[in-house]
Amino acid sequence: MIVAYIDGGARGNPGPAGYGVRIEAADGRLLAELRGAIGIATNNVAEYRALLEALRYAIAHGHREVCVRSDSELLVRQMRGEYRVRHPGLRPLHEEARRLMAQLDRVTFEHVGREANAEADRLANLAMDEG
Repeated sequence: MIVAYIDGGARGNPGPAGYGVRIEAADGRLLAELRGAIGIATNNVAEYRALLEALRYAIAHGHREVCVRSDSELLVRQMRGEYRVRHPGLRPLHEEARRLMAQLDRVTFEHVGREANAEADRLANLAMDEG
């Protein structure tokens, strides 16, 4: 089991956007830090891009179980099936996340406070600075 802390942000919303992902082993050991600038987008699109990168990392590195931790209540509730995905810009990202999840044995989602997600937030801000 790996733990993926994910975050996305946009300056202006929409505006220059980026994502950050911190991947940890179950014991808290750092496995990877991922980040990327994604051009002009909304914060919700950036959150989904972070999720996609975390799932791709898990698949590429042979991990079968992932606990995703995000401070985006919207993303967590949409991925748990508690909220419908109404925004047309998020639907393809949600569908891609579902396709990637189908390649894994177990993916869980936890909503965490911003303070628990500080490292992913730092990475997302670095990505926005670089973009």
